[in-house]
Amino acid sequence: MKTKAPHDLETAGTRERIVRTASRLMQRQGYEGTGIKQISREAGATLGSVYHFFPGGKQELGTAAVRLGDEEFTELLRESLDAEPDPAKALVALTASLAQGLRESDWLDGCPVTSTVVGTAAGAPGIQQAAAEAFARWRAVVAEKLVVAGIAEADAEDLAHTVIATLEGAELASQVARSETPLEAAGRHLARLIATYGGSVRT
Repeated sequence: MKTKAPHDLETAGTRERIVRTASRLMQRQGYEGTGIKQISREAGATLGSVYHFFPGGKQELGTAAVRLGDEEFTELLRESLDAEPDPAKALVALTASLAQGLRESDWLDGCPVTSTVVGTAAGAPGIQQAAAEAFARWRAVVAEKLVVAGIAEADAEDLAHTVIATLEGAELASQVARSETPLEAAGRHLARLIATYGGSVRT
């Protein structure tokens, strides 16, 4: 998943730079592998500034990073689904876009929400809650698109769970394999699944 480029951070406010830097680092290194000092250094902010904006420390900053990842993927998801009336074709295009973003990042930039929350949920309830809300929001965006395409609401909600879970798994598989194949295959099979519900023309 693409994040704001480093040069774009130069014009951002201090708090935004800190959050975006934390999100990028946790996306690549995980929550446990990312320290406050590294975040402050790469964000061009003092430790005092970090704790000024995030008095709760790393967990509060991690929660903000997850919420940023949520916002960015929600925007990408909406744009991808709105660009194509047929949800099946839209998902094929979305998986291609995710694969391209991974390839361009040298397979480093997977899902910032998943990368941050894995291994932290038990000890960081704020991060876990933010991630749960992110997944719920993404499912709602997908379900809304499917209902508009003519799929029954109950089916659309079930399919939305499958779509988001499949995208997350396929993105991780592509990242590990350093290959676009898992994402591209996921897009094709999700399209076929949705077509069986009558919500699109078969691709």
